[in-house]
Amino acid sequence: MANFLLPLLTTVANQVKNNFIQKTRQTNAVQEQFLRKLLFAYQNTELGRAYKIGEIKTIDQFRSRIPVLPYSSYERLCDRIAKGEQNILTSDPVVYFNLTSGSTSKQKLIPVTKRFQNSLLQPNLTSIGFLQEALKSQGRKFGKLLATNSVQLVGTTSGGIDYGTASVGVLRMGKFVYEQLFAHPYETLQPADSLARHYICLLFALANPNLRGIGANFPMLVLRICNYLELYTEDLIKDLETGKIASWLSLEPEVRALLERQIVANPRRAAQLREIYKSHGILTPKLAWSNLSFVATARGGTSDFYFERFPTYFEDTPGFGAVYSSAEGTFSINHALNTDGSILAIESGFFEFIPQDQWEAAHPQTLLATEVKPGELYRILVTNYSGFYRYDIGDVVEVVGFYEQAPLLVFRYRRGGLISSTTEKTTEFHVTKVMQDLQQKFSVLLEDFCITLSDETLPPSYLVNIELAPGEILEDYSGFLTAFDLLLQENNTSYAIKRPDPIPSPRLRVLALGSFAIVRQRQLLKGIPDSQLKFPHISDDRNFLSGLKVEQEIRLD
Repeated sequence: MANFLLPLLTTVANQVKNNFIQKTRQTNAVQEQFLRKLLFAYQNTELGRAYKIGEIKTIDQFRSRIPVLPYSSYERLCDRIAKGEQNILTSDPVVYFNLTSGSTSKQKLIPVTKRFQNSLLQPNLTSIGFLQEALKSQGRKFGKLLATNSVQLVGTTSGGIDYGTASVGVLRMGKFVYEQLFAHPYETLQPADSLARHYICLLFALANPNLRGIGANFPMLVLRICNYLELYTEDLIKDLETGKIASWLSLEPEVRALLERQIVANPRRAAQLREIYKSHGILTPKLAWSNLSFVATARGGTSDFYFERFPTYFEDTPGFGAVYSSAEGTFSINHALNTDGSILAIESGFFEFIPQDQWEAAHPQTLLATEVKPGELYRILVTNYSGFYRYDIGDVVEVVGFYEQAPLLVFRYRRGGLISSTTEKTTEFHVTKVMQDLQQKFSVLLEDFCITLSDETLPPSYLVNIELAPGEILEDYSGFLTAFDLLLQENNTSYAIKRPDPIPSPRLRVLALGSFAIVRQRQLLKGIPDSQLKFPHISDDRNFLSGLKVEQEIRLD
């Protein structure tokens, strides 16, 4: 049955993709139609009546009547929905709340209706259609993939509505679809313990030598999958050979019993993997699955920094961005391999763009999808079936071109996510580009990095905190720091103008191995879900890296 359903799913995905391509040729009409349908559906909600959206006839009326609003303007209404009130933001019942990660701000609850969830399924199918086509053009095949996302809920509101991460909602409500895509049973996503879930997913996936893809929300999480495969190779092979699940795993008894009924001893595949491990001294995803065709994970932002380490584990396996999305909605759809630019998801929301010269305006003038210009940065606004209008999620995107009439977007950074010694406003995008260039210039791989500020000088110095990847050696610390200073000046003109006065020289701090693993664990303990873990590469929190061992500190003369 599974062998029949996957081709059927990909056939549907290809049709959805072709329909989407047709619509990109009339982007304005599609966007206007989406907005009209949404306003008609929600005109009698409490917020719809307050804004009199039933009277809105044009996009200009929509923009003039409804202000650009942050989450704080919706928070009280969402709290009422959570308590069980109906018809507040949406005419459809709210069946779930997407919980934002909280990695850059307070966690938020985003209402999810079936109509909203269906509007997100379309871009997911479209991306599968594009992926299948792109792989075929390279002589590669689409097929089952490994993913380790949890399906554990965070909780239930007083009104009886489940809430959790966006990926949990997608997986639970689209269970049938995703069961066809995964190379391991849906039940492998149920363990609450992160290590146990990763181990179980790997164990079942290793039984399938024809696995085609690996997927995770962010590149850092892909590397974590690789790390677990490397750390537990011998245990995984042993369990695969015997058809048993390691007793030391922290598994809920009912989940363990369910999985033990499904696992099957596979001594032949275990012997094959053991021979590979013996020959190479390591088991990487590419060695375990020689037919691996793609790695699906987020692109843009800080992704390039982590991609530097991908060849170690995946060799020349291409990457694919799938969709650019968040708890608030889906914004764009990737259409090609190893490409950052993705097509605006014109059927999943009504989008507006705030140009840079309007970022500080109380009532910014916005541009429509066809009015943006390549090479420019914009704040993106979304109106969709979550019940939010002209919602500013805080993301800054760059337009890098057009696909037919729809803009191609790349996520760059979160607005507000910046660091300043004085007023230079260095963003995460700036420092990630610098650190990526430094890895290449000095032929070294970093485990991770974070730029913070000193607390004993005014203005403060930039502290360049790095952790070398295991086995890596950096010969010239002073040269590395000097190059950081110069490259940051090239990437951030404001920093260049203010160096060396008033911004003092940066300092390099080399952290002990395992330091950033400690920082990530601290984030998890704060309640950030492990599948949404986004490591901040800049922080003005002077205590963010407190307690970590600094092996060396280097200062410029």
